[in-house]
Amino acid sequence: MSATLVRTPDNPRGMRDLPFRLPEVTMAQKRRARAIYDALEERYPNAECALDYTQPHELLVATILSAQATDVGVNKATPALFAAFPEPADYASATPKRIEPYVRTIGLFRNKSKHIHGAMTALIEEHGGEVPTEIDALLALPGVARKTANVVLGDAFGIRVGVVVDTHVERLSKRFALAPEDATVAMVERHLMARLPRAKWTKISHMLILHGRAVCKARGASCDEDEICRKYCAYSKELRRAERG
Repeated sequence: MSATLVRTPDNPRGMRDLPFRLPEVTMAQKRRARAIYDALEERYPNAECALDYTQPHELLVATILSAQATDVGVNKATPALFAAFPEPADYASATPKRIEPYVRTIGLFRNKSKHIHGAMTALIEEHGGEVPTEIDALLALPGVARKTANVVLGDAFGIRVGVVVDTHVERLSKRFALAPEDATVAMVERHLMARLPRAKWTKISHMLILHGRAVCKARGASCDEDEICRKYCAYSKELRRAERG
């Protein structure tokens, strides 16, 4: 499939071709997505990445750890981990076994220790010790899939090549009709990319995550009581119909 060349003001160098076409969406769908974005931004003006980090490689490590784990759990583990291994070279010169004790509280810690060691070794051997800013190079690192790459590029470098889609973003995108109900995770990302300006791709994920944790939950949702959900969320309508009997 041919790609769509995207060049944007927030990346003056221009962007490499996207490896996929974005869905065709109407202007009404774009306006609705923008209205939802504005409502969420008013509610969560300071929404940002929930993972604690000070350097790009720390965000890369934290994001690898966050797969099937909570951000809170990752943030509890990373201070000691980052202190023990301050730079990529420190991970590379260690072994996965030496990393394991610092991440033992996180699920799949053995595999994640191997991925972290492999990724940091690749940074040293292939990228001069720096986190690459090209998505293909990031995706080639152990333990890095598109979600991780989008987090690192968007939050550490301000480079927007996609939208982070976790379980909260997927759920809310469908409830808010920002993506079809039967859309895969990959298609949810593409629908959000098509409906919102590129400059908003990073923050929309953070705001949807916050709203999904606070209000529009998978279980015990309070959508029927929330102003944003009452206006845009299909689940809110279901809850209100159920209340009416």
